[in-house]
Amino acid sequence: MAWETLLDLSATRPGPLHMRLAAAIRAAIRDGRLPVGAALPPSRMLAADLGVSRWTVTEAYSQLSTEGYLTGKTGSATRVTWSPRPGDEPSAAGRTARGLQAQTARNSGRPSAAAGFDLSSYRPDLRAFPRRQWVQAIRAAAETAPFDRLSYSEPGGLPELRAVLAEHLNRSRGAAAEPATTCVVMGAGQGLSRLCRALLADGHTAIGMENPGSPRLWQAAQEAGLKLVPLPVDHDGLVVGALDRHPGLRAVCVGAARQIAFGCPLAPHRRPALVDWAQRVDGLVVEDDYHSEFSYDRPAPPVLQGTASDRVALLGSMSQVLGPTVGIGWVIAPRRWVQAVRAEHEIQLLPPALNQLALVQLMQSGAYDRHLRASRQRYRVRRNVLLDALRRHLPGYRVRGAEAGVQLLLELPPGTDVTAILRAAARRGIELCNLYEMQLQPEPLDPGLLVGYGNIKDTAIDGAVAALAEVIREFG
Repeated sequence: MAWETLLDLSATRPGPLHMRLAAAIRAAIRDGRLPVGAALPPSRMLAADLGVSRWTVTEAYSQLSTEGYLTGKTGSATRVTWSPRPGDEPSAAGRTARGLQAQTARNSGRPSAAAGFDLSSYRPDLRAFPRRQWVQAIRAAAETAPFDRLSYSEPGGLPELRAVLAEHLNRSRGAAAEPATTCVVMGAGQGLSRLCRALLADGHTAIGMENPGSPRLWQAAQEAGLKLVPLPVDHDGLVVGALDRHPGLRAVCVGAARQIAFGCPLAPHRRPALVDWAQRVDGLVVEDDYHSEFSYDRPAPPVLQGTASDRVALLGSMSQVLGPTVGIGWVIAPRRWVQAVRAEHEIQLLPPALNQLALVQLMQSGAYDRHLRASRQRYRVRRNVLLDALRRHLPGYRVRGAEAGVQLLLELPPGTDVTAILRAAARRGIELCNLYEMQLQPEPLDPGLLVGYGNIKDTAIDGAVAALAEVIREFG
């Protein structure tokens, strides 16, 4: 349906009104704004919209039908039938419209000739989004929610969702969350941004960040106005002792369940040391609970926030389990920080109320837990397929971080030209994450590749690894 198409009669040549209308519709068709098959509004409706007589519209439609642009019959919509002939040069508007149509086709998931292998490390399995369950949850929320719940969400999120999230995190992650300390946001990045703005208002000037670490969190902290202090990590996670080298630093962001680059949890002996540091400097630990849902060989360690709720703020989101389209995350903040994080004086950017209510339905019905268990099993199988393929095609290469998450670190021999590998892989349609782009400050790193398996089909993994192995052998 193309009932809302802009038809500018003032832009056409002077003449009878019905001819000017025909010219405007003709231009919209040739520009691509009215594609083949588009249904034009009924003549009475278009006449009312344009403030002209119905006769003017019927005459314009009749003229364009004679020219082959439109077709119509009694009881059916008038539709566009004209399309450009091969060799016709489209206008700028036409090129734009067709470019958007091509982009829509690409985004629809249909394969193209240039399709390659998605081994990037940030995408979840977009094919596994629980469409039917989400539609049911949206419908149930829309049918049962009181009218006042369909307005703008209140600061901190709807009480129903805050209560459900607090219960879920306490049960599954050992958190010490309460509805009163739970703040709903649009994702972990926005959650860190709000925390950093609260820190800035409290007199903080800097925040420590893991190096290598998460560029999305660096950006959130920088845009909030804090200076970033790079902190070293190793295969036990954040090097907590390095915090004492930065006097005046009183806030740090850490991946305690899984270090984003190396894939390891924060070591048991470093967890109490980190909390002790926060208490000693009167500081705040921001715990990014990234990928804690997907642990395969042993349970993820409980969150730090559960034992130090006055010194730890917990970040999380639904982006990896349900996908970014849901757009819901959370901050479990210490009580003294809650009001500053909700920041009623700022413009509120919160998930739509209907999405929040739908997530409540999904979690209370048990559909979320079932989807999470199915996702964990699917990723575990896919992880095993990937490890088998790596053993076959790259025997002797060491792998780290495969116990959890949807990515692993493939260690490469010393002297390997990682940049050349990434470029060659991109030319072959292999999409990878550049480990060196996750460095806040350049430091010597052993060569390695982050290989993601969240958004690749199981059947494509062997071919992807075989192609990657060829590239590695060429430049290794």
